[in-house]
Amino acid sequence: MMTYKLLTPGPLTTTMSVKETMLQDRCTWDDEYKALTQSIRQNLLEVALVSSDTYTAVLMQGSGSFTVESVLTTAVGAEDHILFITNGAYGERMTQIAQTIDLNYTVYAVPYNEVPTKEQVTQLLQQNDHITHVAMVHCETTTGILNPIEEMGSVVAAFNKVFIVDAMSSFGGVPIDFEKCHIDYLVSSANKCIEGVPGFGFVIAKRAVLQQTAHQARSVALDLYDQWRVMEIDGKWRFTSPTHVVAAFAQALQELQQEGGVEARYQRYKENNALLRKEMARYHFHPYIEPTYQSPIITTFLFPHAHFDFQAFYHEMKANGFVLYPGKLTEVDTFRVGNIGDVHKEDMQRLMLSVKKYMEVVQ
Repeated sequence: MMTYKLLTPGPLTTTMSVKETMLQDRCTWDDEYKALTQSIRQNLLEVALVSSDTYTAVLMQGSGSFTVESVLTTAVGAEDHILFITNGAYGERMTQIAQTIDLNYTVYAVPYNEVPTKEQVTQLLQQNDHITHVAMVHCETTTGILNPIEEMGSVVAAFNKVFIVDAMSSFGGVPIDFEKCHIDYLVSSANKCIEGVPGFGFVIAKRAVLQQTAHQARSVALDLYDQWRVMEIDGKWRFTSPTHVVAAFAQALQELQQEGGVEARYQRYKENNALLRKEMARYHFHPYIEPTYQSPIITTFLFPHAHFDFQAFYHEMKANGFVLYPGKLTEVDTFRVGNIGDVHKEDMQRLMLSVKKYMEVVQ
């Protein structure tokens, strides 16, 4: 079986040591396993550089979208009103969740290649004092754009609203200052920048804010407050947890620390991304997002010409050991290349050799 480098925003390529951790079976009721859960929760607060007096971490079964829904269904009450700031598919997914679970909501949408402005958010909050919550995506993996959560958080805090940040593809790989961003809820997933495998997500929430949400959830399985209440006792998950994935995540957290923490990983990702964009430009692959707003996580590239055959390109890259990511945009032809996970400079250099050989033949 061929081993691929997954150049995607998650699931992504993991280290052998993370994979090997999953070879052991674990019991959800065992004290050692519950202690592992508690250590993960504490380690997440340390990664976030926040105090356990102010914040708490809650683990939730399922994909990242499950965890986002657990926050929305728990944090936003029947009389509340949430403002969604969107510029991509994952922000739009939050609005779909809101519609399905019957939240009161407003949408401030900007084009996929633009970022929201604090002036517009300020105006919306001034004109709509019934808004109680604001939610947005940090790194919108639809395009790779990095949204200004510190600016937005300052505006949200000035109006005393609850700020929910989907940092699915950035937490652990991009430094986030919780205090400066005024974050009340941050949502991420095991299989992103911390470089674990899919199976659960997590929420880092202000204790005082979460404690106000008892009996508010519109779901049993996705009741974030109840999950936290039970987990606080001794680390037991309310329902069956993905034990192998949890163990792999604990190992991934150790490896994040060994690498030098978030800042060191951020530098590796930035170097990968800079090399990628520089070398792809040689073959007329230009980014969809301007450099000011480009994240170091994933880059959306425009097709180099009208007759570019992405499927042929994709299969050639895969034959050379690299799995790329298709585009989700509808108005222009694009594809995406991620550079997170167990991916290093030499991997990006090998990728570019494959791109060079392909483009020299097809051109």
